[in-house]
Amino acid sequence: MSSTSEPVSQSASALHRNGAALGLAAFDSHAQVPQFALDHQKLESLGTQLLEAIGEDPGREGLSETPHRFAKWWEEFIDYDPGNMDATFEAVSTDQLVVISGIRVWSLCEHHLLPFSANITIGYLAKDKVLGLSKFARIAHQMAHRLQIQERLVHQIADEIQRLADTDSVAVVGRGVHLCMVMQGIKANDAMTTSVLRGEFQKRTDLKLELFSVATKGGYEVSIL
Repeated sequence: MSSTSEPVSQSASALHRNGAALGLAAFDSHAQVPQFALDHQKLESLGTQLLEAIGEDPGREGLSETPHRFAKWWEEFIDYDPGNMDATFEAVSTDQLVVISGIRVWSLCEHHLLPFSANITIGYLAKDKVLGLSKFARIAHQMAHRLQIQERLVHQIADEIQRLADTDSVAVVGRGVHLCMVMQGIKANDAMTTSVLRGEFQKRTDLKLELFSVATKGGYEVSIL
């Protein structure tokens, strides 16, 4: 799996934001999507109303099936099933650094209902447990398939890695391009970087440098150090 590196401006809008600096304890990083059956009929009705509100004819050729497709897309996005998340393996050695980078996810900005994509890098110091490689992408996609903000996304991924790997030393870096910036306002095609550093990643400069070195390379990569 590969990932294309997005353009990054050198201007101040290409931000690096650390969760602690933003006081992200103010929101609940454990917040889950409410479990309920989506109302397909209501979603189709909303799709029809949206077309009418922007001056289109929902019955014309090319749009007659759009409300149905709109509803199906929302169902697929919200009802994403990540599969088995709990399988772990015994660690070969303790305090081994594992870094996985280039996990590309798509989510929806909860402020504008517009998509954003993010390249996710995950690092942790393994203790007694290690996670299978597929789990990292599953976790990242699970947290992305909901209305999100990038700052909360990296925290929720870190929470789940910390729970499954049973280690306090977890770090997640996300580099995202948001269509709410690209398509409106200043129309800036910049990337925003957010990070969460926990345990030894907060204390040790060498771990931070290794993590951000891998995160800025682009492309899928697994490093076990």
